[in-house]
Amino acid sequence: MKRFFVLIALICGLSWGAEFNFKPFYTLLISENNGTGVIVDSDRFLVGSSGVVMHKFGGDLSSIVARAVVTEKKAGFATVRFEVFSGLQQKALPLPNFLPQAGDEVVLNFLYERSLIVTPNEEIYKEIVKAFPNITFVHPDVMAAYLSRKYKPNPTRDDFRRVCAQNAAGLIFFALDNEAVFVDCGSFEILRKFKSLGVSYYVLPFYTRVHDISAVFWDFDSAKINNYDKYYRHLLK
Repeated sequence: MKRFFVLIALICGLSWGAEFNFKPFYTLLISENNGTGVIVDSDRFLVGSSGVVMHKFGGDLSSIVARAVVTEKKAGFATVRFEVFSGLQQKALPLPNFLPQAGDEVVLNFLYERSLIVTPNEEIYKEIVKAFPNITFVHPDVMAAYLSRKYKPNPTRDDFRRVCAQNAAGLIFFALDNEAVFVDCGSFEILRKFKSLGVSYYVLPFYTRVHDISAVFWDFDSAKINNYDKYYRHLLK
């Protein structure tokens, strides 16, 4: 088991830290057309990275008007896809009804300093947290408590997105058998993969101190997970 942790820490220190920058990246939107936009490329963000588009309304007043997901990098420029940003949605307030415009500020790697974490057992959870001291990991109990309230022992992409939004997290870390990945909360694109050794035992649906997340018999989509690795690999496809 310790060999798994040592290899993860080594890879993180030598390659991941050098190739991936969690700090927010600020740039201006050069142009927009039919739900997409163009920005200047940089090695400080990856295809699949997401962020927000900020529009200034005059003076010091500005607001998030859309999500932006990087879909392509080519010839010194990057293409971003615009989506509705609902992370700050409140029932008493309408969502902003503005479309991104050239000159708006695009902030990528948004909330990448915070991450949900899914691991097969407590030992791996503790070692991963130690291996990434610059990231604040939301304890898996938070995700488990949400699932328990919803009677959903098998989390979906939308479940992860909701918990990310509720906890101001931009990433999810999944520890799998022989592999570990960081994915973007919104796009669910894999941003970085790490090779690792095998997992010796699993806790389902993932490591948490919240026990026995119940399912409901009338909802066939709430069945419990039987195979940790198979389930989360399918979720990441």
